[in-house]
Amino acid sequence: MTNQEIVQKLWNECNVLRDDGVSYQDYITELTYILFLKMSKEQDEEKDIPEKYRWDNLVNKEGLELKNFYRQLLLDLGNPEVVKSERINAIYANASTAIDEPANLEKIIKDINDLDWWSAREEGLGDLYEGLMEKNANEVKSGAGQYFTPRVLINMMVKMTKPKIGDRCNDPAAGTFGFMVAADQYLKDKTDDYSELSEEKYDFQVKEAFSGMELVPNTHRLAIMNEYLHGMDGRLEQGDSLSANGKWMKNFDVVLTNPPFGTKKGGERVTRDDLTYETSNKQLNFLQIIYNSLKRDGKARAAVVVPDNVLFADGVGEEIRKDLLNKCNLHTILRLPTGIFYAQGVQTNVLFFTRGEEDKDNTKETWIYDMRHQMRSFGKRNPLNDKDFVEFEKLFCVDDRSKRKETWDKEKNPNGRWRKFTIDEIKKRPNTSLDISWMSDEEEHETKSLKEILSDMNEKSKAISEAIAELNKALEGIDDSEDE
Repeated sequence: MTNQEIVQKLWNECNVLRDDGVSYQDYITELTYILFLKMSKEQDEEKDIPEKYRWDNLVNKEGLELKNFYRQLLLDLGNPEVVKSERINAIYANASTAIDEPANLEKIIKDINDLDWWSAREEGLGDLYEGLMEKNANEVKSGAGQYFTPRVLINMMVKMTKPKIGDRCNDPAAGTFGFMVAADQYLKDKTDDYSELSEEKYDFQVKEAFSGMELVPNTHRLAIMNEYLHGMDGRLEQGDSLSANGKWMKNFDVVLTNPPFGTKKGGERVTRDDLTYETSNKQLNFLQIIYNSLKRDGKARAAVVVPDNVLFADGVGEEIRKDLLNKCNLHTILRLPTGIFYAQGVQTNVLFFTRGEEDKDNTKETWIYDMRHQMRSFGKRNPLNDKDFVEFEKLFCVDDRSKRKETWDKEKNPNGRWRKFTIDEIKKRPNTSLDISWMSDEEEHETKSLKEILSDMNEKSKAISEAIAELNKALEGIDDSEDE
């Protein structure tokens, strides 16, 4: 049985809970509580779990006894006085069950126990868990994009930033920790799962190389679980990166993130005192903390997903863009297509930049790749895939950026996707706007369905016929008057 098949079986269990009024989000949280115990057994890592709460003891209980036992288990595993494990405490912090019917709880636990866990271990328990979270994000469209970014987009951003062994990597809006998990896997693939590393370097990669912070407690719970199943043990805190609690995030070599969009409630300002520009706009604040958190060594780099308004907002938005252009080399902007995030209608971009050694005049030119216009339609049935990024990756990966060639030519190729803008050209734009588009969609009649085209033709034909009839009547009137 493949992980994909296991994911589908686990997801089908949600149907059991419909009568209990359990939502998809509640279900993935409930699965996390149960799966942690099962996966700890599968990985022979139950030493920090009290013996009475280990999987074999749970799976042997039934009915009302099981329900009461499970509720007490959730309370005790989240209590630091009962369990001396920060990771377990974080996963079960303030945990409670949404399952009211004992028979439903029993069915889910026993069905999970009967799955083909040997195959799951072979394919990777972390991949299985990520499959469940992706399923949840697909089902819960509204707002899910803020904590689950499409995997192919994450992988592309990791490949373009090229993390190295020894780099300190961070995501200040960690979500389910997908960016850091992908960066870790990228490096494992290059080093045979770190087997080539010395003990010191291995310990660094597991415990210090990857870090993050997530605001939402339930999402942080999923992130901790995801980190654990991928063999990572870095600093992953629950809290607000835009508050003083986030000031520890400094001097990173790589930042990869998709920060939340919008403004703080009630227009509230951030409580960090290390930001130059004050605004209630979350993404503008995240952008500031990201480029300020990079080492000033000319090598530290970031890839950040931002909505369009970050590129053109006036006032403080313009000041932050100027600060970014000065402190960093904003060398590339990728304009993403619409429909790839679960919150519909939000147009997004990826900013790629490198922090300079000094804080002035680091951006000399910015390359923009337009992946938005003249693209196929994206959605649940037509998701983003690796092939969509092939051309962009090829152009991006030219080692010497001065040798990049534009695919834009006003006469030969007016809609080329790849174009360079100098810093002088950018400064001359209103509000120092980086929201630059030169491509146009195909003519409307070329994109219409056949039915729409025929409908238009019929309407025009009808209008022409009516006009001819009116003209004939007018001519007849003229003829009659002349006869008189």
